[in-house]
Amino acid sequence: MADPKDFIAGVDSNAKKSPRRIVFITRRTSAQVKAETEDQIQTFPEVLFRAAVAIMTLSVALVWISLMFNAPLEGLADPSHTPNPAKAPWYFLGLQEMLHYFPPVVAGVLVPGLVVMALIVIPYFRVNIEADGLFLKDGEKRRRIFYVVAIALSVFLLLFKVYAALVPTLIIVGVMLLAAHSSPESPSAFRRYLAARPLSYWVMTWFLFELVVLTAIGTFFRGPGWSWVWPWQGS
Repeated sequence: MADPKDFIAGVDSNAKKSPRRIVFITRRTSAQVKAETEDQIQTFPEVLFRAAVAIMTLSVALVWISLMFNAPLEGLADPSHTPNPAKAPWYFLGLQEMLHYFPPVVAGVLVPGLVVMALIVIPYFRVNIEADGLFLKDGEKRRRIFYVVAIALSVFLLLFKVYAALVPTLIIVGVMLLAAHSSPESPSAFRRYLAARPLSYWVMTWFLFELVVLTAIGTFFRGPGWSWVWPWQGS
């Protein structure tokens, strides 16, 4: 092994004639993770006891409500008399409202099937894994795609005269337009919040908004023959 004194650090224009090599040797280190001491509780009996108390409290509250208030039940079913309108349970009224605009195959089979299929398939696609704001990356390209999709969906609903779904869609489109022209540096906290929302947020918001509006219309605004009635007019 050569004497360490033979290695001289210097600068030379001819590296081949007089090469110099500098080696830095450091001790091997590894990152240390500082674990913070946190309060811990045992699953049994602390957590189970709290869960049992919550269940019993809820049960007592439900029993008290059932004793104090009558359930809004109608009379016994009469096979010779069909109520008008015949409404589905509230959680299906959104689909029943769509039957007013679309053929049964579309509203009763195609749309629910596509929703279920989307819930199954979407998690397997790498769609915005980082959950960044929808318009923060490739903003111009994504805005163009958004404009095309929004216009196509609005025209489709307008052609079928599905105004009950068109109005919520236009509201969501308007909010998304505000998000498209916002940034994390916007002075408004609300616009900064919108700019940071990912694609999944907007899709789920639109879906839930449509579901709530269609269900509310089917519950409170549909009368005999599925005609439009105001709640104070009665059925």
